[in-house]
Amino acid sequence: MWALYRRDVLLSVRAGGGALVGLLFFLSVVAVVPFGVGPDLVLLARIGPAMVWIAVLLSTLIGLDRMFRAERDDGSLDILKMRDEPLVLIVLVKCLAHWTGYVLPLVILSPAMGLLMNIGPAGLGAAFVTLLVGSPAITFIGAAGAAIA
Repeated sequence: MWALYRRDVLLSVRAGGGALVGLLFFLSVVAVVPFGVGPDLVLLARIGPAMVWIAVLLSTLIGLDRMFRAERDDGSLDILKMRDEPLVLIVLVKCLAHWTGYVLPLVILSPAMGLLMNIGPAGLGAAFVTLLVGSPAITFIGAAGAAIA
């Protein structure tokens, strides 16, 4: 299981792995919102945490289609299904690797992006903690959609 986790994390951060695309998308969404809303700093502070959450959600969706694609394409998905470990454990490991490679960098970068939205220190901390706790749910729910697609 450790080898599967390590392999998936390394695949996500390599060139063409998609984690960088999600990160750049996150940066662009958060950077563009202040231009669309205008110079009202109070409004930006009020909608900032929600915009950071939405940007993380959309950025996470970019990488979900790659969660099972490589294994399906090269046939190793069949080998993973024939292993002695339960399939649920394999999917859990792949979800954790996806969260580590794709979503955790977004969560770590979210306080810095919150500063662009004029979010106060309490709001930055709350947004960071809720993203840290809630973003694995996005990955697990998205894994069901990725498996079906």
